[in-house]
Amino acid sequence: MQKRSLLLQISQLPKLHCRFNQAYFFSSGKTQNFHSFLDNNGDPMYSDVPKPRTDKSQRKPYPTPMKELIKRAKQEKELRKSQPCRLLEHPPANGLLVPELVDVAHRVYRARELILSGLSKLLQFIPVQRCRFCYEVHIGNVGHEIRTCTGPKSGSRSATHVWRKGGVRDVIFFPKCFHLYDRVGKSRVVHDERHSAPRIPAILELCIQAGVDVENYPSKRRTKPVYSIEGRIVDFESVAGMDEMETNLFFENVDDTEVDVLRRDPYSELNAEDTNLKELSTRTLDSWFEMIGGVRKIMEKYNVWTCGYCPEVQVGPKGHKVRMCRASKHQSRNGLHAWQEATINDLVGPNYVWHVCDLNCPLRNDLKRYYGKAPAVVELCVKAGAPVPDQYRSMMRLDVVPPERDEVDLVA
Repeated sequence: MQKRSLLLQISQLPKLHCRFNQAYFFSSGKTQNFHSFLDNNGDPMYSDVPKPRTDKSQRKPYPTPMKELIKRAKQEKELRKSQPCRLLEHPPANGLLVPELVDVAHRVYRARELILSGLSKLLQFIPVQRCRFCYEVHIGNVGHEIRTCTGPKSGSRSATHVWRKGGVRDVIFFPKCFHLYDRVGKSRVVHDERHSAPRIPAILELCIQAGVDVENYPSKRRTKPVYSIEGRIVDFESVAGMDEMETNLFFENVDDTEVDVLRRDPYSELNAEDTNLKELSTRTLDSWFEMIGGVRKIMEKYNVWTCGYCPEVQVGPKGHKVRMCRASKHQSRNGLHAWQEATINDLVGPNYVWHVCDLNCPLRNDLKRYYGKAPAVVELCVKAGAPVPDQYRSMMRLDVVPPERDEVDLVA
């Protein structure tokens, strides 16, 4: 019997070898080409045009693999069993601020204000079009002719867009979340508190939790770490004298030079008459990259959650319990969100738009494979005179020349 099974396995080796060669042949065209475009830092030198998620009934991909999440949960469970009562040492889980991220949070807050102010002035010179029925945005004097509309009655219009004039909110979008006064002691907003808890932009909430003090949205600041008793957070710090603690903690974590900068008007640099449109667009684009880079650093320490089926986000240790999800499979969750780890695109929507060479020339639907894309902020600043960023040069397909109308049939 052993000889017979051994002979059977040996006879199946050529079939397995053939299947392996076929799989390698069909996959090598993607994997090998991808690795060949990697530079020394491990980043791809060529980035293709991003494609939207077509099937919205499917869950968003997890940024962290599920095996790693299960491993972390098991480690936390074992730690709670071994140490039922323990003092949390590492911020921000213990309720304290991360000292090295306080300055980053203030820079992100200031960069966001500069971006909004700069875009409001750039829109006076560069027109922005927005579809009436969907969220498609186009930078130019006339809207494009690419049939990608998914709004109501798009089938009767052959998926063509109906354009109207857009604004700053169409160029850049900041999703909102619930503001938490105490991100550790009261980390969740329940369904009955949905009207009393204020909703603010998620990036602003992230800055507040990281150390920015906003007058209208106070946040509790601690000087001593909290305890974890069988997985529950317990705070033994008295509430008296919290105002003095907050001010002392704020000035301990921020340098004096930075405080002087933060006391300035964030619009002071753009309040003057900007006769040079190129400088204004370059300054706005630099603020965009400063904000994105700062948000990435803060998200490495502070948790940000997003729903796996809808665009809802929440900044804090846990997601809220408000039953407001209307996406796919929400009936099985009783309207609760399916929370998972968020990415930078969930917190700051890039809102990719088609790149155009001429603002007065509309893009044709039959030539859409020759056109590139870029975030709306980048495209608007480039059209205003800012230099093209290196990381978006390949995505915008600047090295591709689209054929003329009489040359379409001659191109393969």
